[in-house]
Amino acid sequence: MMLTLPLGGRGDAHAQETGAAVQTDLPGDAWALQFAPRLDEHPLVDGQTPFTFALGMAATATTNQDLALRGAAELRRARSVVKADAIHYDADTDMADAYGHVHLTNDGNTFIGPEAHYQLDSGEGTMTLPAYHFNLTNGSGSGVRADLLGDQRETIYDGTYTTCSCTGSPAWYLRASRLDLDSDSNEGVAHNGVLVFAGMPLFASPWISFPLNGDRRTGVLPPTFSISSTNGYDIAVPIYFNLAPNYDLTLTPRLLSKRGAMLTTEFRYLSPSYSGTLSAAVLPDDATTHTNRYSISFQHRENLGDGLAAYAIYNQVSDASVTTDLAESNALVTGSQTLFQQEVGVTYNHGPWSILTRVQNWQSFTTAPPYNRAPELDVKYARYNVGGLDFGAEANATRFTIPTADSTEGDRVTFDGYVDYPIVRPGWFVMPKLQWHAASYDLTSIGSDAPAGQPRTFNYNVPTLSFDTGAVFERSVELFGTSLTQTLEPRLYYVYTPYRNQTYAPIFDTAPEDFGLAEIFTSNRFVGGDRVSDMDRLTAGVTSRFIDASSGAELARLVLAQEYYFRSPEVTMAGDIPPSVGPSDLIAGATLHIGRDVQIDQAVEYNQSSEVLTQATSGFSWKPAEGKVFNAAYLYARADATLDDEAVNQIMLSVQWPLTRRLSGVGLIDYDVVNHRIVTGLAGFQYSADCWALSLALEKYTNYSTTTTPTTGTRVLMQLQLNGVSRIDNGLLQQFRANVPGYATPTLPASPSRFEDYP
Repeated sequence: MMLTLPLGGRGDAHAQETGAAVQTDLPGDAWALQFAPRLDEHPLVDGQTPFTFALGMAATATTNQDLALRGAAELRRARSVVKADAIHYDADTDMADAYGHVHLTNDGNTFIGPEAHYQLDSGEGTMTLPAYHFNLTNGSGSGVRADLLGDQRETIYDGTYTTCSCTGSPAWYLRASRLDLDSDSNEGVAHNGVLVFAGMPLFASPWISFPLNGDRRTGVLPPTFSISSTNGYDIAVPIYFNLAPNYDLTLTPRLLSKRGAMLTTEFRYLSPSYSGTLSAAVLPDDATTHTNRYSISFQHRENLGDGLAAYAIYNQVSDASVTTDLAESNALVTGSQTLFQQEVGVTYNHGPWSILTRVQNWQSFTTAPPYNRAPELDVKYARYNVGGLDFGAEANATRFTIPTADSTEGDRVTFDGYVDYPIVRPGWFVMPKLQWHAASYDLTSIGSDAPAGQPRTFNYNVPTLSFDTGAVFERSVELFGTSLTQTLEPRLYYVYTPYRNQTYAPIFDTAPEDFGLAEIFTSNRFVGGDRVSDMDRLTAGVTSRFIDASSGAELARLVLAQEYYFRSPEVTMAGDIPPSVGPSDLIAGATLHIGRDVQIDQAVEYNQSSEVLTQATSGFSWKPAEGKVFNAAYLYARADATLDDEAVNQIMLSVQWPLTRRLSGVGLIDYDVVNHRIVTGLAGFQYSADCWALSLALEKYTNYSTTTTPTTGTRVLMQLQLNGVSRIDNGLLQQFRANVPGYATPTLPASPSRFEDYP
C-alpha cells in the first residue's frame, strides 16, 4: 500500500505552469498525442509555506515530532526531493535521514548514494559515496563524500567532474582531492586537480578554477599544440584571469623546442566611454637567431563627449619576421608584416564638421617606407540640399618626415572644395559638379631624386568639372517559369580637368588608383593629395539586374563599362602608365545566384587598344547546407610596374564538408600558377563529440621577407576543447572562419529547464 501524507503548508503553490504557457494547440483528432507544458516554478509570496509530501509503502509517525517511511520512501518539499529504501524525518530539526538507494534532488541537481542526511529547508546535508549530476550544466561525477551546503553549493571529496554523458567511462574528467562546486555563480574549483583525457593525464595543478556552464572564469584554457619546420614542437597553455566584468588578462606561457620559452600577454578593458587592448610577446635569446625578440601591440579608443573622441595605436616589434616566426601556434601564417603603425589622434564630429588631428609614425622594414605625419590636421565641412545644392570642403595641413637618408621632406597644405547640384527624380538623375584642388608646399629638405630645379616653396591650383547622369528602366519577364523584374541602368560620366604642371610636387602620400568599376566613375586617376590628373574623359556603363518579383531577391547582375579619353593625360608619376587617346580598358562583370545554394562571380578587364587581358577574376561558391560549403576562385593580373613586372596568376580553393556525423574536413589552398608554389595551404579535420572537440590541421605557408626569395614552412596545428572546462576558441576555429567563406561552427543546444528530468 502506498501512503501519501501532506505534512503542512498551503495548497496554492504549484510546480506546473499555468495561464498562457499551459495552452497547447489541440489537433483535429482529440485522441492524438499532444505536447505537455513544461514544468516551471512559481515563487511563494510572503506568509506562504510549501507543503511537505511523504510517500511510502509503510509509515509510522509521532504527531509533530517525527516520521518513519519504509519501502519506496519519498519526501518532497518545494525544489527538494529525497528518495530511499527508508527515510526517518525529524520535524524539530527538519532533518531527513535516508538509507539504501538514496536519490536526492535539490534545485535540479541529483545525488545518488547509499546514505544521506539532509535538511529540507536549508538544503544542507551530507551523502556518502555520491554519484551526482547537474541538469542545467550537464556536469556529473562521483566521490567519497559530498557536503551539500545549500544555495546550490556542494563540496565533493576525492571526487571527479566531467560534462560527458557517459558516466561509466567519460572521455575526459577532472580528478581532485576536493571539488568546490557553486552552481549559483557557475564556478568550480579543484584542489590538487588532474585533468585526464582518454585515460591520459594532460594537466595537473594544486588549484584549478573552471566554469560550470562555459562562461568565462579565471583558470587554464585549453592548450594548443603544433609542430613546424621552423619552431619544432610548439605548445601553449593560456591562463585566463577574469579580473572584473569589464576587463580581463590572459597569460600564455609557450615553449618552442627550436627557439626557447616565451610569454604572451593580452589585457582587455571595456567601459561605456573607452575600450582597448594591450598585447605583448617576449622571447628572450631566440636559440635560432640568437637575439631577443618581442612584439607589442596597444589600441585604445575613448569617447570624450560632445563629439570629441581620442584614440591611440602603437605597434612595435624587434624584427620583421616576428609576426611569421612567432605567430600563435594555432593561427594561419599568411606572410610577414613589414609595416607597423604608431599613431595617436583626436577626432571631432558634430553636424557638418569633421576634424582630425594626429601624429602618425611607421616602424618599417622595407627599402621604401611610407612618410610619417608629424603632425597632421584635417578639417572637413559638408552641407546637403541647401537650396538644392550640396557643397563642402576639406583643408589639410601635414608635416611629412621619413627616416630614409637623402629624401625630400616638408610641409604640405591642401584645400579641396566642391559644389554640386543633384537632380534626382524617379527613374533618372543628373549631377553636375565643380571641384577645386589647391596645394602649397614648403620643403625642408630635397632628395637627390627630385627633378632638376626643384624649388623649396611652390603651389598649384587645379579645377575639375564633372557631369554624372543615369536612368533606371524596368520590365517584367519570365525565365524558366519564374516571374522576374529586369532592370536596365545606363550611366554616363564625363570629367574635364585642365593640365597643371605638378612635376615639382613630391610624392608624400599618393599612388595610382586601382582600375575597377568604382574607380572609373571618379574624377582623378590618383589617390592622395600630391597629384590631380588632367582629364578629358567619358565613361559609359550599363547594369542589368534580374530580381525575383515575389521575394525581391536579386538573382543576377550584369555590368559593362568603358572609358574613352579624348586626349592622353600628361600628369603622371612613378608606376603610372597614362592611357592613350581613344577607348580605354573595358570592364565586364556578372554575378549569378542559382537557387539558394550557388553563387557565381565573374569580372574581366580588357585593354582594347593593345588587345590584351589586363585583369580577370572568377569565383564560385556552393553552400547546400549549414556546415557544407565549397569555394573556388581564380585571379589573374597582367605584369606591370606596380606588380614588380610579375604577373599574378593564382587559384584559390576552400572547403568545409562533413565526413561523418561528428567528423568534418576543412581545407584551403592558394596556389601561384606562375611560380608553381603554394602560397598558403591548409588541410584539417574537426571532430565534435558530446563533451569535447578536437581540431587538427596541416599548414604550408610562404614567408615573404625583405629578401627577393620567399621561404616556406610547414606546421601541424592542434586544438582540444573540453566543454565544461572551457568553450573558448583559442584561434584555430577563428582562422577557419576567416579563410573559408561560409564556414559554420556547431551551435550549442538551448539551456534546459531545471525540471527537464523531473524525478
